[in-house]
Amino acid sequence: MHTLKNDLRIPPWLRVKLPDNKNFASTGELLEGLGLNTVCQNAKCPNIFECFSQKVATFLILGQNCSRNCAFCNINSSSPEPVDETEPKRVAKAAERLRLRHAVITSVTRDDLADGGADHFAQTIKEIRDINDQTTLEVLIPDFQGDEQALKTVVNERPEILNHNVETAPELYPEIRPQADFKRSLQVLKRAKKLNPEGKTKSGFMVGLGETDEQVIQILRDLYRTGCDIVTIGQYMRPTRNHPPVKRYVHPETFEKYQKTGEDMGVPHVFSAPLVRSSYNAAMFVD
Repeated sequence: MHTLKNDLRIPPWLRVKLPDNKNFASTGELLEGLGLNTVCQNAKCPNIFECFSQKVATFLILGQNCSRNCAFCNINSSSPEPVDETEPKRVAKAAERLRLRHAVITSVTRDDLADGGADHFAQTIKEIRDINDQTTLEVLIPDFQGDEQALKTVVNERPEILNHNVETAPELYPEIRPQADFKRSLQVLKRAKKLNPEGKTKSGFMVGLGETDEQVIQILRDLYRTGCDIVTIGQYMRPTRNHPPVKRYVHPETFEKYQKTGEDMGVPHVFSAPLVRSSYNAAMFVD
C-alpha cells in the first residue's frame, strides 16, 4: 500500500458536481443490459457523470482484467478472461442505441494474446461501421509489445483517431509503468502516422505523479516529433489508498501554460486542464 502521513487535500477546482440527469442511469442500464464494460466505470473516471449524462461512453473491450500492473491504474490486474467473440457486435448495438456520433474503443492490455487483441479491435470497428458508417471512431490501443503487424491490423481499418497514451514521464516508468517502455510507445505513434498519414494520432499523460515541469515539456517535445496531432494532459487522481499518492496538484494556470507550450512547438491540438482525460469530450477532437 502506498501511504503518506499527510495526503494532499483535493483543491476546489477538482471537486466534481454530480448532475441530476436521467440519461446517466439509462446509459448505465443499457450498457449493463448488453453485458458491456466501460473504462468510465472500471477506472472510476471523474467525468463519468458528465459523459453518461450526455450518452457518451468509452467501451472497454477484451475483458476487465489487465495483463499488466501499472501503479496509477484502477483496472484489475489479474489473469485475463477468454476473448468473447460476440463482443464486437454488442458494442456496435450499444453505439447504435446510444446514437453515438463518435465512439471510443479501448481495452485492457492483453500480452497473453499473440496479436495483443488487435484483431478484436479491428472486428469492433467493422461491426460499428456495418451498422452506421457515419459514426466516427477513436481507438485507444495498448502498445501490442511493439508488434508492427498488430498495429497494421488496427490502422488498416482506418479509425479517424489512433490513440496511444504515454501516461507519464519516462523517468517514472520503472515505478509507475514497469512493463511498458516510453520509446516503444513513441514508436507506436510514429508508425501509426506513417501507416495512415490522413488519420489523426493522439496521446495523453498525467501530471502529479512526481514529474517536473521540465519533464512535461520534454514529453510534449517527444510527442511533437512523432507527428502526434492531439495531446491530452490531465491531473492524476489517486483511485484508492493502494495507489501512489498524488505528489502535487497542478494549478489550472500551469495547465494553460503546458497547452500554450505544446501549441507553440507545433502540436496541432493540446487539451490541458485538471479534469481532462484521454477520451473526455473525444468527439470535439474530430471536429
